[in-house]
Amino acid sequence: MFGRGANVCRICGRKQGLVRKYDIYFCRQCFREWAGKMGFKKMN
Repeated sequence: MFGRGANVCRICGRKQGLVRKYDIYFCRQCFREWAGKMGFKKMN
């Protein structure tokens, strides 16, 4: 399978708003919940 629908969020399975940078593969919503636990810091 190719294209945007080929990748899904590792937590909830959502296909929209996927964060693929650094091979994270979390949707935006799950990334906001887990970013702090993963070591990301909010800059503003």
